[in-house]
Amino acid sequence: MKIDTENMTFESALARLEEIVKSLDSGNAPLDESLNLFEEGVSLVKFCNGKLDSAEQRVKIVTENGEQEFPQ
Repeated sequence: MKIDTENMTFESALARLEEIVKSLDSGNAPLDESLNLFEEGVSLVKFCNGKLDSAEQRVKIVTENGEQEFPQ
């Protein structure tokens, strides 16, 4: 399943993941729907991991620049 992540925020993806987990945990969804939800969840996890990796790189850059400008 392809998810439109172009305008999606990390927070909205995380909220959707929480909805998917609740739905899958309930066990009430038919098999096909459960599989679609699972696929959507995997895509959202990949999206969130990408956002977190990007944020981590930005923090490293800022931290490294800060250390160069303000030595201790």
